Amino acid sequence: MCRLLGFATAGSNTNLNGVLGMQNVRDFRNLSEIHNDGWGAALITVPDESPYRRDGGAPTPETGTAIYKNTIAARHDPIFDELANTPARGGLWHLRLASSNLPLILENQQPFYANGLSFIHNGDISDDQGRNIITNRAFPVDPSIVQSTGGRSDSAIFFAVILQYIGFGFALDEAVAQAVRELRKSYPKSSYNCMIQSQDQFIALCAAGREVTSKRIVEIYDQYGRGEQARDYRVLRYRALGGNDDQSKGVVVASSGFDQRAEDGWTRLENDQMIVASNRTGEFRVRSI
Repeated sequence: MCRLLGFATAGSNTNLNGVLGMQNVRDFRNLSEIHNDGWGAALITVPDESPYRRDGGAPTPETGTAIYKNTIAARHDPIFDELANTPARGGLWHLRLASSNLPLILENQQPFYANGLSFIHNGDISDDQGRNIITNRAFPVDPSIVQSTGGRSDSAIFFAVILQYIGFGFALDEAVAQAVRELRKSYPKSSYNCMIQSQDQFIALCAAGREVTSKRIVEIYDQYGRGEQARDYRVLRYRALGGNDDQSKGVVVASSGFDQRAEDGWTRLENDQMIVASNRTGEFRVRSI
C-alpha cells in the first residue's frame, strides 16, 4: 500500500521541485507520516562530465539511472530534499506502507531495478483469504527473474512477470498490460497501479481491482486524522508539463494525497488506462489495457 509519483520530460534535465512545485513536493513527502515503511527514487540523469573523459576509460552511455532506497520514512531522510533538487529527465518516487506483513528490509524497498528498468507498484497481490502471491509456489513465474529484481515481495513478482513478457518480445507498454492480464487470472481483485521507466519510456498504469478504498486503509488514515485523504486512495492523475494541452514537453503522474486540481491541469487516469510517454521527446498518450 504505497504512494506513487513519476515524470518524463522532453529529454532535458529538470527536478522534482520544478515538475511539481515545492509545496506539492512537501505535501507528497508528508504522506510518509502514514506511508512510513521506507521510500525510494529512480532518476534518469545526465552526468555533468562523462567518466572516461579525463583518464581514458571506456565510454559509458550518455545517461544512467540513479537508484536510492531507504527503510526510514521520507520525511525523516535528508536525502529526499537533495534528490528533489537533482536534475533528471525522468524519475520515479515511491513511499511505502508495507502490506501482508512483508518484512521491512532494503530488498523490499522500491524502486526495483533490473534489465535497465526501474519499477514501483501500489497494491497487495493476495487472494480473498489474504494469502499473498509470495506463498503461491505454483504461480507461473521464473524464480530466477524474480531474484534478478532484488526483491522478495509481491511487487517483485509483478515486476518479474513484466520482465517475462518483455523476454517474449512484447513492447514495454504491452508487456505491462499482458502481465496484469496474467496476474488477474489468479488475483482479480488486487491492485496493479504501477509505474515503470526505461532510458526511453515512462509508463504509468491505473489498474485497481477495487476502486472503493478498503476499510483497512481508511482506518489507517483515520489514526492520523487524515481519513479524507483515503477517499480516492487508488486514483492516479496526470498533468502535461508544458500546459493543459501540451503533450510535447512531458508529463507527471501521481497518486492522490496532495493538491491536484483540474484547474491546474490535473486529469484523472481512468481505471485500466495507462500513460505511455517518451522521456526523450516528452510526447505521451493514453491507452487502455
